[in-house]
Amino acid sequence: MIHVVAIVTARPGQRARVLEAFAANRPAVLAEHGCIEYQATVDAQGLPPSEGSFGADTFVVIEKWQTLADLQAHAASKHMAAYGAQTRAWIAGKRIHVLEPV
Repeated sequence: MIHVVAIVTARPGQRARVLEAFAANRPAVLAEHGCIEYQATVDAQGLPPSEGSFGADTFVVIEKWQTLADLQAHAASKHMAAYGAQTRAWIAGKRIHVLEPV
């Protein structure tokens, strides 16, 4: 199994817009071969900000894939290219961590 933690930082005030596009694209991703989990997450409500908080412009995508090949096919898919083109101007940066269990 492959785990992905993608930290996406939107341009100021654009996170909701990016998350709307993410939500619209999510069903296509969940339908992909080998997709186990694909979920956007934000800082939990009700807790004071801390060193580990991401803040109002950032969200984290938690993904699980059956195989590395499944993840690579996902990255090359037409719907992900379309999502990337749609959101490019709204995103300030992203860090993608691809992990495997030990």
